Amino acid sequence: MTAGRAAIIEAPSQVAVADVEYGDPGPGEVLVRLTATGLCHTDLGVLAGGIPFPTPGIIGHEGAGRVEKVGAGVASVVPGDAVLLSFTSCGTCGSCRSAHPAYCETWLPRNLLGGIRAEGSAGITRDGAAIASHFFGQSSFGTYAIADERSLVRVADDADLTVLAPLGCGVLTGFGSMWNVLDPGASDIVAVYGAGAVGLSAVMAAAMRAPAQLIAVDRVPARLDLARELGATAVIDASTEDVAARLAELTGGRGVTLAFDTTGHPGVARTALDAAAARGTVLVCGAPPPGTEIPVDIQGLLTGKILRGVTMGDTEPRELIPQLVALHAEGRLPLEKLEKRYALDDIEDAIADMHNGMTVKPVIVY
Repeated sequence: MTAGRAAIIEAPSQVAVADVEYGDPGPGEVLVRLTATGLCHTDLGVLAGGIPFPTPGIIGHEGAGRVEKVGAGVASVVPGDAVLLSFTSCGTCGSCRSAHPAYCETWLPRNLLGGIRAEGSAGITRDGAAIASHFFGQSSFGTYAIADERSLVRVADDADLTVLAPLGCGVLTGFGSMWNVLDPGASDIVAVYGAGAVGLSAVMAAAMRAPAQLIAVDRVPARLDLARELGATAVIDASTEDVAARLAELTGGRGVTLAFDTTGHPGVARTALDAAAARGTVLVCGAPPPGTEIPVDIQGLLTGKILRGVTMGDTEPRELIPQLVALHAEGRLPLEKLEKRYALDDIEDAIADMHNGMTVKPVIVY
């Protein structure tokens, strides 16, 4: 057993940092000593009780650190390797074999619900009692994580793990959704709804493709200022402006050809659909509570509009994350502009600051 500390969800909206013990990694697992973990809106969804992860439990899914121990059968990393942690998948279903692991047949129980574990999988205990873990194959809000090998992406030994930690989910999702799925061209009018870490990552990706227009929509002026700095050609403050009217004005009534709603709010998705151009696409992500529905005017869809969902940017982390690391090294993906660092004992402050829009991407540093 390895002693450490972790942030434990005791019940919805109740978090406590406590001493825990990590078991030795089982087959296909790796014990990672964490350097940092990003805080994501999906974590906030679990904290609010909207995602049914068991409690008491440890979440966190943007870990970064160094391999401490490896379990049987692990071949891609060795102790001492620097790694970033992302989501897990089975590796054998049709989606996994075709480089779409975000659509793994068992993605939901493996990542959000913690319900699928390999035989012999290691556990985490507090005072001898089991704590739920394996969130996104890692549960990284602690000094260590017992991670699936498939959750790991090896990076250079001298990589700045604290800065790069958010690549595992938020940045991966935003950048990948824009780069892989929407794939904007020079004639497209692109709108990104929500200027959090996912939305701003999408803005950075879209800016690299130089579309005709790149519009960011949010309710926080500072985030809209940052969106402009990162490449948005226009911004809309949804707290003071009529979003539909402004979009019509900016597009000359044509509408938005490619929209990305990162908010998970059904009203925002409906606004994006109404503002879409004929044959336009609206891509939605986020983790609202199960049963959340988007109101759709079928007549509006008959103009060829497409409403599409996306998970984790439809990415293969071991392919995209190294590309994102390289873009950061070149100065083209300025992650530092999104991040603010917090100690593990201050995780409740990080949660509050993210919820209130004061911090785009909190990073817990151990």
